[in-house]
Amino acid sequence: MKLETRLAQIGNKKEKKTGAVNFPVYFSTAYEHISLGVSTGYDYSRTANPTRDVLEEAISQLEGGNGGFACSSGMAAIHTLMGLFSAGDHFVVSLDLYGGTYRLFEEVLTRFGLSFTYVDLRRSDDVKRAIGPNTKAVFIESPTNPLMQVTDLKQIAQIAKQAGCYTIVDNTFMTPYFQRPLELGADIVVHSATKYLGGHNDVLAGLIVVKGDELAERLRFIQNSIGAALGPLDTWLLMRGMKTLALRMEKHQENALAIAEYLKQHPLVDEVFYPSLNPESKAILDEQADGYGGMISFRVRNSGMIASILENLNVITYAESLGGVESLITYPARQTHADVPVEIRESIGVCDRLLRLSVGIEHKEDLIADLDQALKKADQE
Repeated sequence: MKLETRLAQIGNKKEKKTGAVNFPVYFSTAYEHISLGVSTGYDYSRTANPTRDVLEEAISQLEGGNGGFACSSGMAAIHTLMGLFSAGDHFVVSLDLYGGTYRLFEEVLTRFGLSFTYVDLRRSDDVKRAIGPNTKAVFIESPTNPLMQVTDLKQIAQIAKQAGCYTIVDNTFMTPYFQRPLELGADIVVHSATKYLGGHNDVLAGLIVVKGDELAERLRFIQNSIGAALGPLDTWLLMRGMKTLALRMEKHQENALAIAEYLKQHPLVDEVFYPSLNPESKAILDEQADGYGGMISFRVRNSGMIASILENLNVITYAESLGGVESLITYPARQTHADVPVEIRESIGVCDRLLRLSVGIEHKEDLIADLDQALKKADQE
């Protein structure tokens, strides 16, 4: 069955008693035991919930895994999977990393004895040198947030496997519609499902998918123990959003391709970061993925233009987050990467002239016209 069909059919034919096409929301937190030692399979909603079960099965199948886990946010999902590890464990991590993940790693998890080395994962020799005897996993964003750097997932997964390490991939930007890391050798995939999977800026959620029954059982125990489970209504909203993922991702990408080409030619834009514009990134994604996504970052001529651009956009909204049907623009230096020390942020390229654009599903001509008039006004001030 094609992925588009599986997405549209999420929850359908699962409710056998009534035949409900739209799987119901089970709000109950407690479930009656038939008799002593006999359960319906549901005891307490933190451990299992019928609505959440449908979502977790769906994301596991879409990513090609052996177990799916729905958490209360993307960061809760990352924190939950880090429960697989112990004090003294070391991780090799993408150099260009979402600021929230960096904050969790450096401000929270280091206090529990974990350590992290940030490496440009496009350089396989650097990855090999960074792996030590206590390295337990390589944590990859691809494309990275916000500079859209693309990692050869198969190559890094092979390096990690040879070293006895897990490969963890944040697949938020690509979703399983465009990229399925487990098929390329990764062990764990994580999503901020708040973004493209939900798709409507109305639900906060995180998802994890793992390869292998043993790893799935370990993570099931950890999630239940921590309690970072997604609530039933948010679960239902997420499933509803995922039904249209294929349609939305195609439109996001169509618009992003047009806008990237427009920005590339604009005299007030110094550099555009979009995978299809970079020959190396394009070649990798042409091999390991089915598209390039809907995220663009770009540098304007000088930082003095930033405030004017953000204030004069009419269709595009200046807001954090990404992946919704509405186009959103973000200023990473002040928002998503504000917790990354300035010297580190600037050294990896997240400078004060950089803007990140989550391209929505509006008409591409309206989006280009909005950017054009905002850039013109910024140039005149």
